[in-house]
Amino acid sequence: MSQRGRGRGRHYDQSSGSDAPTFHRGGGGGRRGRGRDGGAPPSFPSESGPSQRGRGRAGGSGVVAPPPVQGYAPPPPVQGYAPPPPSQARASQPPAQAYASPPPATVQASSSSAPPSAEAPLIAEMEQKLTLTTPPPSSSKAVRVPARPGFGTFGTRIQVRANHFLVEVKERDLHHYDVSITPEVTSKKTNRDVIKQLVHLYKDSHLGKRIPAYDGMKSIYTAGPLPFVSKEFVVKLGERDGRDGSSGSKRKDREFKVAVKLANKPDLHQLQQFLKSRQHESPQEAIQVLDVVLRAAPSDKYTVIGRSFFATELGPKGELGDGLEYWRGFYQSLRPTQFGLSLNIDVSARSFYEPILVTEFVKKHFNYRDLSRPLFDRDRLKLKKALKGVKVALAYRDNRSYRITGVSTEPLSKLTFTLEDNRTRTSVVQYYHEKYNIVLQNVTMPALQAGSDSKPVYLPMELCSIVAGQRYSRKLNERQVTALLRATCQRPHERERNIKQMVKQSNFNRDQLIKDEFGMQVREDMALVDARVLPPPLLKYHDQGRETKETPRMGQWNMINKKMVNGGKVDFWAFVNFSGLREDFNFRFCEDLVYMCDSKGVDFHAQPLLPIESANPRQIEKVLKDIHRKSTQKLEEIGHKGKHLQLLIIILPDATGSYGMVKRICETELGIVSQCCQPRAASKLSKQYLENLALKINVKVGGRNTVLNDAIYRRIPLVTDIPTIIIGADVTHPQPGEDSSPSIAAVVASMDWPEVSKYRGIVSAQAHREEIIQDLYSLYQDPQKGSVHGGMIREHFRAFRRSTGRKPERIIFYRDGVSEGQFSQVLLYEMDAIRKACASLEEGYLPPVTFVVVQKRHHTRLFPADHNRRDQMDRSGNIQPGTVVDTKICHPTEFDFFLNSHAGIQGTSRPAHYHVLFDENRFTADQLQSLTNNLCYTYARCTRSVSIVPPAYYAHLAAFRARYYIEGEYSDVASTTAGSTSGSGGGGSVLIRALPQIKENVKDVMFYC
Repeated sequence: MSQRGRGRGRHYDQSSGSDAPTFHRGGGGGRRGRGRDGGAPPSFPSESGPSQRGRGRAGGSGVVAPPPVQGYAPPPPVQGYAPPPPSQARASQPPAQAYASPPPATVQASSSSAPPSAEAPLIAEMEQKLTLTTPPPSSSKAVRVPARPGFGTFGTRIQVRANHFLVEVKERDLHHYDVSITPEVTSKKTNRDVIKQLVHLYKDSHLGKRIPAYDGMKSIYTAGPLPFVSKEFVVKLGERDGRDGSSGSKRKDREFKVAVKLANKPDLHQLQQFLKSRQHESPQEAIQVLDVVLRAAPSDKYTVIGRSFFATELGPKGELGDGLEYWRGFYQSLRPTQFGLSLNIDVSARSFYEPILVTEFVKKHFNYRDLSRPLFDRDRLKLKKALKGVKVALAYRDNRSYRITGVSTEPLSKLTFTLEDNRTRTSVVQYYHEKYNIVLQNVTMPALQAGSDSKPVYLPMELCSIVAGQRYSRKLNERQVTALLRATCQRPHERERNIKQMVKQSNFNRDQLIKDEFGMQVREDMALVDARVLPPPLLKYHDQGRETKETPRMGQWNMINKKMVNGGKVDFWAFVNFSGLREDFNFRFCEDLVYMCDSKGVDFHAQPLLPIESANPRQIEKVLKDIHRKSTQKLEEIGHKGKHLQLLIIILPDATGSYGMVKRICETELGIVSQCCQPRAASKLSKQYLENLALKINVKVGGRNTVLNDAIYRRIPLVTDIPTIIIGADVTHPQPGEDSSPSIAAVVASMDWPEVSKYRGIVSAQAHREEIIQDLYSLYQDPQKGSVHGGMIREHFRAFRRSTGRKPERIIFYRDGVSEGQFSQVLLYEMDAIRKACASLEEGYLPPVTFVVVQKRHHTRLFPADHNRRDQMDRSGNIQPGTVVDTKICHPTEFDFFLNSHAGIQGTSRPAHYHVLFDENRFTADQLQSLTNNLCYTYARCTRSVSIVPPAYYAHLAAFRARYYIEGEYSDVASTTAGSTSGSGGGGSVLIRALPQIKENVKDVMFYC
């Protein structure tokens, strides 16, 4: 047995390095029990009698987490706080389960995938009993969010400019008419052409000389009544319109019937009342009318994608590689705000297909020089995925266009089909030669397929050109993302100038429909907004460092002369190198990393448990499993039976694509916490890189890097007075066009109080593109156990109790990725799940909840009022970290604010938008804004404040990690989009693919960092 010495130059008190409680072990003192489930958690107080305890450590009422700094005893909590009284309308509740064991699968596909109940009435009765208040409304419209509790006053007052432009509206008698076009077409452009022709033909004779605004689908709006309630028109389009069908046929004098019928009369007076805070309900239809009016002209001129418009005349385009290019454009949205109707305009850029021959696309996409050899089957499938749904034009047939539905399995030289006489069979090559006198060259390549599988139309690639203006909606590779960011990254003063130019170029105030018909005017000056700069928090580090406290400047600080406030403990670790870096590098890297961790306060054993090794990158799975087996054997040999390898340091292969597999194997199969390193970055052995690794490693082994000084002294209002759990939640969705992959929900929760810096993570798969988190709470009937409660909230609360010895008495819930249109629905169902989860733990258990939505996918940008004032900017020219806005451009009545909590690096910073949907804790504006800003300085992976509150950030990281578990790194859908979806979930009868379970020892630490 080899001797394993300690790290060099140690001047760190080992006793403070093990402060972090081990979450997965049972509470109390005494002997340790055996087994993975080290004991049931201490129970909640219950009226139903003593709690059930599992095996594990004997005695004690729970682990009480030690203070984060050695020798420090926190002062008593702030006195005089009384939480808001719970609702009096409680239903009778079942006896508390007293933290009974959860169902076997803690990482579930979704609540909808729970075992089917044979006793549905019993479950229904149980659900009714668990509802603490009246049943949820049948409509989400019945949900009312809290009003703004006042405006914030804390911080240094400044002014900033926002890309919001005031829209003035004169009184008009708005009318909404339903429109039905027959035969129905899917193209909005064709629909617009039809309505444009209708107005041209019938404006004077039948429309009362009114010009309607059309939304491209089923509605037109007018600024006064039409001379009829219902009428049908006939419109003929004489222009060719092959672009919109898969057949691409010419449509000369195609006839359409257009039925127009009065639907409603939107009220502008109600809108004015709402903007003046005299009415709570937002008159969405009136806002929709005005938004359609403002979008009418650009919708006719430009390519429309969502709320954005793109065209080559809006800015120079550029290549992204692989047959793609980017177009510039602008985003536009009308919003009700405190200073009136506001038009939010921002510059934008998107990826498009290059308008080139498909053969050229194939060369660029696959880096082919020669098309004389057949496509590999793998590349054929990739090509099919890349081009499915894309429109191509045939030059030899007057640019007739087709929409691609697939790629043939056989090369062009082997394809045959039956002619229209249904008797003669001919080859595609022969047909083109005889019919069009075209000798095809690339006959070893497959053909593009249009039409259906039963009636395919084969198109030679060399004759097909990709039609311009088609968005590429799939995942961009790293090189393309970098090219797009480089091309579109604009410093704040440049972006502000370009936005103003877009507004002028749009000519809103010269548009007849906007100015004359609907009486609207758009100001061309950006809104000047009152703002405040919140001070950074004081951060606490370990007392044994030369510097024990730090006040960040401009959102940044460093670890010089500091030690982590709670160093983790690493006794058993291993190292493997899958890259081409030389073996002598392995020893140097390990030595330097151990020294860095040790110097920053991690109690890191100097020698690895297993010999340092290099391994074959083609045998990653075998090598990882061998390391797990050997480490388990070695621990038994040295008298540590039952213990596991605490950390595996991995240098990834030089070729990309293995990270996801490594994480899946380590975290779901072997139960190993790992730290992966890119060979290019690791090879430099830079101090900064090693320091960043140390920050990640420390939280992965149970330590804390820093905490808020006010948390230690219990000076954070509505957090440190009573046990408070802070939760972050997010749902990530598959890429557009991927119909089978599930959405993945992640919920993280703080496991330490009052420090609130450690977050445990749980992930769950759910229905495809479903935004509501399905597994916050679950209840199903087990034939042996009876009613079984489960879900993410219960599991986190049980873990919080194990970790702190206290039950949460307050909940602060940060929910990422919800669009405004989903606010009511998400609040309705997720708050109900939180309530039921609490009630299932203990009768009468109803901690007050604050539910805050975090949004980053918006287009509000804040700029310094004066770009020449260096005292109002950070080094990148952006507004300062801590800048908060809750006036003028915010909601007229509800509790929301914009917070720019981070320093800009390049481009223009995007502030996060926080919107409070539920608040039983009665936060003031200053309290919630300061708490959110201060938490942004506790992000574990770097010494910078971050742009969104860490619990939401961690939830996003955990959800993104979990997608690797089921899709791998090479999957085209491995990249996800976080946040809102246009649908309300489309799982339907599709089987939800369950996630593999994360091992308990991994789940209990911040493995996703």
